[in-house]
Amino acid sequence: MSRSRVLLVLAASIMAGADVEPVHAQSLPANIPTPAQAQDLVQNRPELVAQLRQRIQASGLSADQLRARLRAASYPESLLEQVMGGATPNASAPPSDSLINAVRALGIVDSTDAAALRRIVLGGSRTGAPGAVAPSPATTERNDADAARLGTRYAPDGTTLFGYALFSQPTTVFDANAGGPVDASYKLGAGDQLVLILSGDVEAAYTLDVTREGFVVIPVVGTVPVANLTLGDLDILLRSRLQRVYSGVGSSTRFSVSVARLRSNQVFVVGDVQQPGSYRISSAGTALTALYAAGGPSERGSLRQVEIRRRGKPAERFDVYEYLLRGDASGDVRLENGDVLFVPTHGARVRVSGGVLRPATYELRPNESLDELVATAGGFTDDASRRRIRIQRIVPPTQRTAEGSDRIVLDVSLPDAAKGTSAVRIPIEAGDVVEVPRVSNRVRGRITITGNVWQPGSQGIDKASTLNDAIRHAGGLKSDTYLGRVIISRLRADSTREQIRATLRTDGTTTTPMSLQEDDEISVFSLTEFRAPKYVALSGAVRVPGQYPYRDGMTMRDLMIQAGGLLPSASLKEAEIARLPETRVPGQLAITFRVPLDSSYVLDSRAAATPNGDTRLSPYDNVLVLRQPDWQMQSTVTLTGEVQFPGTYALTSKTERLSDVIARAGGLTSSAYSAGVAFHRAQNAVGRVGVDLPSVLQNPKDRDNLLLLDGDSVHVPRYNALVSVSGAVNSAVALPYEPGASLSSYIRAAGGATRNADAKRAYVVQANGKVETNHRYFLVIATHPKPRPGSRIIVPSRDPSDKRDVMQFLGTMTQVIGSLVTLAVVLSRTN
Repeated sequence: MSRSRVLLVLAASIMAGADVEPVHAQSLPANIPTPAQAQDLVQNRPELVAQLRQRIQASGLSADQLRARLRAASYPESLLEQVMGGATPNASAPPSDSLINAVRALGIVDSTDAAALRRIVLGGSRTGAPGAVAPSPATTERNDADAARLGTRYAPDGTTLFGYALFSQPTTVFDANAGGPVDASYKLGAGDQLVLILSGDVEAAYTLDVTREGFVVIPVVGTVPVANLTLGDLDILLRSRLQRVYSGVGSSTRFSVSVARLRSNQVFVVGDVQQPGSYRISSAGTALTALYAAGGPSERGSLRQVEIRRRGKPAERFDVYEYLLRGDASGDVRLENGDVLFVPTHGARVRVSGGVLRPATYELRPNESLDELVATAGGFTDDASRRRIRIQRIVPPTQRTAEGSDRIVLDVSLPDAAKGTSAVRIPIEAGDVVEVPRVSNRVRGRITITGNVWQPGSQGIDKASTLNDAIRHAGGLKSDTYLGRVIISRLRADSTREQIRATLRTDGTTTTPMSLQEDDEISVFSLTEFRAPKYVALSGAVRVPGQYPYRDGMTMRDLMIQAGGLLPSASLKEAEIARLPETRVPGQLAITFRVPLDSSYVLDSRAAATPNGDTRLSPYDNVLVLRQPDWQMQSTVTLTGEVQFPGTYALTSKTERLSDVIARAGGLTSSAYSAGVAFHRAQNAVGRVGVDLPSVLQNPKDRDNLLLLDGDSVHVPRYNALVSVSGAVNSAVALPYEPGASLSSYIRAAGGATRNADAKRAYVVQANGKVETNHRYFLVIATHPKPRPGSRIIVPSRDPSDKRDVMQFLGTMTQVIGSLVTLAVVLSRTN
């Protein structure tokens, strides 16, 4: 049997009470969850498993009693340790509603836990435990709308229903603390368990269960009625009863009594709530505990007139707003067994939007005023305009005179703007929409100064403010300020702007006084803003060519240092400078001249600079550092295969050829097959090049004796006595080389050409990479390639379009011949 199923049976037997017969496996209800469903419940609801374990531990039953109940249910006793050992949660689907009903019917969970599980199924766990399934996009969108409506966050238009989010969020704040102490006002009842401790002259401890008749039995003392007594009343009563038996009580003998286990009460939550019904809650539970267990009020339910009815009569009224707004829980009374929590429909509602801290829809108490409503909404925001408030009101039915006059707008003034309250009490009616306007975003009484001042930005202004004042308040002018003009953009009454200008002195004051007006925008310019950027350009044999900013006094050596120095290929003889001409001759773009260089320009050398040898540069000079003629880095070729000394060889000159490098490598070995040489050229992605190496070695002037380039590679293979045949043949195969054998003989040896083969276009790739094909001269004389050792014969497939081309040609020729015959007949008849 699964651990989860045992846990359910244990919890059912424990929650049934000690005076109820144990639950037998044979007598379990028909709708008990299957093992798979029970396992899902345990895995997906670890917090519920923990709660059931806690109840098992707090049940007061010993391990022997638990094992006895397991035996009575026909389960092995060893399962107790397995159950209490824990269960591992994983992320799967939450339990279905039918499973929750089955668990509740079995008695595993009470109505409070069942309601909590239903909320988990509908909207997420109260405790936020892992294992919840990610909602679908449609569910997310719906939840977002519900959150905005129920108050998880406040919508700016005030449509959020204030207070309802309290019951839609995962929390345990309203769960009664079953393991903590209770206060002296706690009323005792059947099901509570007390602990009485005597110390001093008498040392004793007693566990006292409150019976259904409402009394406890204390050894020696006897029966003591405790039902409906508070814990404080019980303390007084016990002192009196104990003094009858123990004379030292109050002096040499002390006693204390506490509640060890709380009973559960059955209460009823009805009215406009999410899940009305009967709930079992802890005897320490309050009205909010029961209300939260029922999912809270529905959207139609009231938060301000929650009634607690006891023995058929109204006992208390609870205003949830008092708890939410002021933290006052004095109305949240502790419930008793049989209490009815009734949530009526909501009272008058008013929507508040605009400049309040909590824009939302609020439920009113009778005769509430505008001031009280604003206070309920958190008061005004800092940007609220407190002079006037707009109220949109529904006209009472008796005052509606015509269609379209159902609503009116009242403009209410607030004379006491400093306090944000009205001097006269303004009543609020059901359906009112209160809008608190916000102050304008426009800032008055300021100017703005930007540009070449030390502290640009906005400044305050009065009627006597001048441009000199604005510059002084901005920290003054910077040293490179352009004094020729300051531009002032002034706002006109029609929101257009005009431009005003002023001239500055060297001391930062204006040449003529200039008064400022509100919203003036002052622009102060810098001389650098009007200067074209100056640079010099550097190219050629330098490390970092490009453009560099020009500075007065800049020299050639300065530029070389900024460019990281010269490259090894640089010519140390001279450099060329192209400079803008002083007088522009028509068509002349630049004048060029050469300047000397020396070894001191090589920055990593110790050569001293030549005295007076540094050239001063001018703006926009273009400096070219020449390269040494024919200078280049070493070039290498790679020889592999059957050569005497394979390796990577550096070329000694630009005219070195293939035969020269092979000779430097000691020539070919005795097993080399020169006709199969593989020559590859990396530059420009040429790839393999067909080379007739035997002819090259016999005659160095042969055209195949190529000039070598950097990156070339030469591989001389061993002798290969095979000829491979592939392509459109019946059996692609490698055949031994046969001297003098023709191309067609090799194709026949490979099973012959296939039906779609184009044997006339067969070609041979010789071992050296050269490709040879059939040739025909004057439609009669034909030459065929001769396969050599290591070559490859490839037979291509016939292109289907070739046959169509031939048929089209034959058709055309037939038409031409027919036309000629017809013409001949006509001519013969004419003659």
